[in-house]
Amino acid sequence: MAKRARAKLPGVVWAAGWVSFCSDAATELIFGVLPAFYLNTLTLGIVWVGMIEGLAETVVSMTKLFSGHLSDRSGARKPWMLFGYSLSGLSKPLLALVTGGVGVTILRTADRFGKGLRGAPRDALVAQAITQEQRGQAFGIQRSMDHAGALMGGLLAAVLLLAGAAPKTLMLLSAVPALATVLVIIFFIKEPARTPKPREPFSLRQSWRHASPELKKYIFAASIYALSNSSDLLLLALCYERFKASGLDDAQAMGLLPLLWALLHVVKTTGVHLGGAISDRVGRIPLLVGAWMAYALVYAGAALFAHATHPAWAFVLFVLYGFVAILQEGPERAIVADFEPNAQRRGTAYGLLDFMTGILLLPASLLAVGLWKAFGADVAMAVDAAIAFVAALALAMLFPRHKQRAQSSSEPAPEVE
Repeated sequence: MAKRARAKLPGVVWAAGWVSFCSDAATELIFGVLPAFYLNTLTLGIVWVGMIEGLAETVVSMTKLFSGHLSDRSGARKPWMLFGYSLSGLSKPLLALVTGGVGVTILRTADRFGKGLRGAPRDALVAQAITQEQRGQAFGIQRSMDHAGALMGGLLAAVLLLAGAAPKTLMLLSAVPALATVLVIIFFIKEPARTPKPREPFSLRQSWRHASPELKKYIFAASIYALSNSSDLLLLALCYERFKASGLDDAQAMGLLPLLWALLHVVKTTGVHLGGAISDRVGRIPLLVGAWMAYALVYAGAALFAHATHPAWAFVLFVLYGFVAILQEGPERAIVADFEPNAQRRGTAYGLLDFMTGILLLPASLLAVGLWKAFGADVAMAVDAAIAFVAALALAMLFPRHKQRAQSSSEPAPEVE
């Protein structure tokens, strides 16, 4: 029975995967050119880059807490997904119209606000539709399709840039996959009828109080890890600087960034679904400890790369970064469902985790850019590596014998609707 359930996932899982595919194609069509857009087109400094992206990612996570709670309370996930993906899709092409730091900050924040609205309801919808034994597999597939869309967007961006397209052209073209995202939600996302919960007011304190002890411990360790998670855009900015230092002109350096980002998603796409499925059998915690250790090694490598002169090092670094996602992304979403036995509260549980870790993303990015300005990029990356290592040790110590195998849990599997 377990094998048959694992082989056949509900249609909503695949529909949610296609939503992620189209949305990430739009996102990654422009993400690779943002460092050059910030630093050259808008002539902003590295501190602006860290502030904009750190603030944007903080808004994502703070919003997820409220959207998760509200989707739990209303009994509906789809409307929150539709509004969130629509807002993000509209914000991307409008970037082509901005001329300064304030405008890009508003639009990037609006984009990430939309992501925050949609994330927890989408994850809760997927968790609701699957059996307990399918969690790692389902979330791994969802993340895999997310990365496949990102790969397509990154490759398309690289082709267009090498053909002479300007970054603003890519921003305008992002409206096409963004529209496809909305259409998939409207016509293919089906959610079962649910009874709304009583209209209780939102309370962060109550959300924390109702969280299980295991979820609280996991959030504590994940919050330490979040302090090492400065924006990925800083990694791309470092590569952009090293490409130019190696003798490439600005157009060549900018054209390599989407290829670099696409390579990352090649690795993620080919393996991230395996990480989720493996965690169903061997446990979430061991894989996450390994993932956080690997993240520390990647950032230690980035510290060394800050003095490298050959562009090939950037591609090696991003391949290794992809393996971090293989170990991490499926298990980190599935473990929330493991630690929240009440299916009616899982939207709030996902939002709580994202909020508690997300409020640290802006300090993480500001810490990184502050160290970068004061001591250099190598010191900034080395400090991120050290924080991630401490987080991995904390997770291992908090769950010393925790296997977290879905099959061995005493919780009955939810019915597939």
